[in-house]
Amino acid sequence: MRPLQLSPETAVELAKKLNVPLEELMHMPKHIIVKKMMELEAAKTETNEEKETE
Repeated sequence: MRPLQLSPETAVELAKKLNVPLEELMHMPKHIIVKKMMELEAAKTETNEEKETE
């Protein structure tokens, strides 16, 4: 499997957001990265909705 084609800045930022080591991120399949990003966004949306209801 080829490493992802990401800019260095994007890769570092994404690794921080997903809380995974940079080397692991670069060799992670695209579908898993997309899944993790969707989970992260869902959690963020859920948190924002809870704040709005308070």
